[in-house]
Amino acid sequence: MDDASLTLAMRRLKKAMTGLQTPVVVSIGQGGDPFRVLLSCLLSLRTRDETTGPASERLFQLGDSPRKLLKHDVSAIETAIYPVAFFRNKAKTILELCRELEEVHSGKVPNSLEGLLKLKGVGRKTANLTYTLGFGGMGICVDIHVHRIVNRWGYVATETPDDTEEGLRKRLPRRYWKGLNDLLVTFGQNICRPASPFCSRCPVEEICAKTGVTRSR
Repeated sequence: MDDASLTLAMRRLKKAMTGLQTPVVVSIGQGGDPFRVLLSCLLSLRTRDETTGPASERLFQLGDSPRKLLKHDVSAIETAIYPVAFFRNKAKTILELCRELEEVHSGKVPNSLEGLLKLKGVGRKTANLTYTLGFGGMGICVDIHVHRIVNRWGYVATETPDDTEEGLRKRLPRRYWKGLNDLLVTFGQNICRPASPFCSRCPVEEICAKTGVTRSR
């Protein structure tokens, strides 16, 4: 996919995805609270949106700041976030993260990508999403949907999400950076599925290289 085709694809997808369910972390991010974005993103790892949303709500009912959550023990956090994937490990990570935010950052989430990446349990996806949604920063959040789709398009040829982020930072026009994850996660959940994507109703089917697609609907 060349740059002209990418521009066409992005325009078509923005129109086609209008009205479909927004990813839950993006919805939470609309409130502009970096702490909520950070924790909901951690909960979302390996977990479907229909589980992440309610778990995030229950967690924030316990406390919406590091100091408030630190008043609870790990079992209370586990109960609140269950049944997200790896809920026991995530509960421990949440409390360790809250402690770090309180002791090192005066209870505030770092407002730089570099600062976020130094936090306990925070990888590049979580850091980029927190930076872009929580602070309005310029970043590219690459999860499994973004990684799969831009490789399927033939826009990049990379092995891992981190490699994809690096490739997109070199090539993708900056005007698409912040909204890419929201758009492609919605597209990936509804049409460009991992196995047997719905190519017959895809708005960008004729400009997609279909790299790695062996079966479609």
